[in-house]
Amino acid sequence: MGPRNGLQNKQVIVLGGSSGIGLAVAEAAASQGAKVVIASSNAERVQKAIKSIGGQAQGQAVDVSDERAVETLFAKFGPFDHLVFTAGDSLHLHELAATDLKQARRAFELRYWSALAAVKYGNPHIRKGGSIVLTTGVAGRRPHKGWVVAASVCGTIEALTRALAVELAPIRVNAVSPGVVRTSLWQTMSAAEQEHLYESVGNSLPVGRVGEPHDIAQAYLFLMQEGFGTGQTVVVDGGTVLV
Repeated sequence: MGPRNGLQNKQVIVLGGSSGIGLAVAEAAASQGAKVVIASSNAERVQKAIKSIGGQAQGQAVDVSDERAVETLFAKFGPFDHLVFTAGDSLHLHELAATDLKQARRAFELRYWSALAAVKYGNPHIRKGGSIVLTTGVAGRRPHKGWVVAASVCGTIEALTRALAVELAPIRVNAVSPGVVRTSLWQTMSAAEQEHLYESVGNSLPVGRVGEPHDIAQAYLFLMQEGFGTGQTVVVDGGTVLV
């Protein structure tokens, strides 16, 4: 017997679903029988992701920082069951003195304001029993030197999650907080720098490695299906907050 709130024939819209954690969520949801729609800014990656997901997957290139484009996206697809927001650009980690405030505002534009727009225009179309899952990160709970902007964004998303859970009830609103994961978010580093990061962070964690997108995807699937939790942030960080 499958879970009472399983994903069979449910429609899941994933913003940021053409790569990384978002793509892993879309693939995992499709493997459980969900009808997946992915939206991302890169049309080529969207088409590649659709082929990777297979089945009844659909996709559309959308600038998620464009409010009108986000509104049009949800109007086009109509009623659906679950909204997942994983969109994010490369991380820029700098000490405060070296922080470019225009770049910092861009981080909030994509990770906070775009998420808020997605929820604003997506939630009226969510069917009874549906949910919203946002994305934050452990920087908000365990910041390091140079993580001022990253920690600020993550803390804001956690607060937003709790507020939306109250305002949009009975739609459930939750968030996933990943630790360091092998994704393109680290692409501003050289390949050697990335591997050094993964090795050093992985060796410091209780699980002995950094995360992979498919590890984190399971948390999103849990939050879509479990049916009772709301306003929660599920941390999947390999034990970062313990060390």
